[in-house]
Amino acid sequence: MSTPPARKRIHLAAHFPGVNSTTVWSDPRSGSQIDFSSFEHLARTAERGLFDFFFLAEGLRLREHNGRIHDLDVVGRPESITVLNALAAVTDRLGLAGTVNATFNEPYELARRLASLDHLSAGRAAWNVVTSSDAFTGENFRRGGYLDRADRYTRAAEFLATARELWDSWTPDGRPRPFAHDGPQFGIEGEFTVPRSPQGHPVVIQAGDSAEGREFAASAADVIFTRHSTLEAGREFYADVKGRLARYGREPGDLKIMPGVTYVLGDTDAEAQEEAAEIRRLQVSPQNAILALEQIWGRDLSGYDPDGPLPDVDPDPDSALVQGRVRVADPVAVARKWRALSEAKGLSIRQTVIESAGRQSFVGSPATVAAALEEFVATDAADGFILVPHLTPGGLDDFVDRVVPLLQERGVFRTEYAGTTLRAHLGLPEPVWKG
Repeated sequence: MSTPPARKRIHLAAHFPGVNSTTVWSDPRSGSQIDFSSFEHLARTAERGLFDFFFLAEGLRLREHNGRIHDLDVVGRPESITVLNALAAVTDRLGLAGTVNATFNEPYELARRLASLDHLSAGRAAWNVVTSSDAFTGENFRRGGYLDRADRYTRAAEFLATARELWDSWTPDGRPRPFAHDGPQFGIEGEFTVPRSPQGHPVVIQAGDSAEGREFAASAADVIFTRHSTLEAGREFYADVKGRLARYGREPGDLKIMPGVTYVLGDTDAEAQEEAAEIRRLQVSPQNAILALEQIWGRDLSGYDPDGPLPDVDPDPDSALVQGRVRVADPVAVARKWRALSEAKGLSIRQTVIESAGRQSFVGSPATVAAALEEFVATDAADGFILVPHLTPGGLDDFVDRVVPLLQERGVFRTEYAGTTLRAHLGLPEPVWKG
């Protein structure tokens, strides 16, 4: 009798729900998005659930809407690696991933900070590489918004390659060697101050769904953070990105695909659906509905009734009404889609925003959600998930208490950490030292 194939293991990570529209700030259980106790609570919960890593976003400038600081940014946005260094002291095995911009940093300085975190955490550091062509954000920096959009990944690729040269400038047996890099983006030389870290290199995460982002991830990343939350879209993305690996001499297991997802649990599927509808209603308050609409239309729509119909004017694609947020690629097409939905179902502005932008990825009883997560991984729509709770900081508690045990019973999730480093958790190969 042949042995049945082993079930694919699921990788899980926790995204700290900070300044985003997912979080329900009006919930009385919602806490601070900047107090260390909030970061610690979510990280400890993720480690209790045996997650691979804790994932922290970053904002380099407070976003603005119609000339005013965006409501979600008014309490501030702390620097990610500083928070992760503190979390290294209160966790033992959990990976610590921070988003750091390759456009407004320098390779030597950032490689040093990440290598230091990897040492302090005994091999648990990860870097989510992001880029920016946003002149508004760039005003906070010496270079301003000089970088053309087409050049973002050119700089990021050389930035990452240079950081890896720095991490390899110490031999595995602990001897420093001079480094020198001379390229189109960077010309640096000297001696790196931090010995080779426990993982060799921190884990590299790439967040991007564009063609350039997919190619960059296939060539250089260990994890790709995506937004695909349906089986069909996930399978297409998975096949496309994994299919790019061979031309870089990489194996399918060398890159983990982990979409960011939300979830709502209930004792029954029906109860979870009711709870999900209420969460969507709370996420999209009347004020937030108008703000969401203005982000698409690029116009001041404060005079519109959230319970009334959508505007009959077209979006302004060149608007600067919203600053510091990712711009909608084709606002006219989105507006057309929203109008069609509104007319077909007789929806108000608020109802249209809820219907279009407020859906959860996985909704149901713990058993239903566990089965859905397994199906995604078993059918090659993902290697795992980065969970984005709707509450700060306790939104992960129910998942760890109610879903993780079911995944363990199914044999698709670990019952203990087998290794000590983030690379071990993810099943990633050690980087080959390039001496």
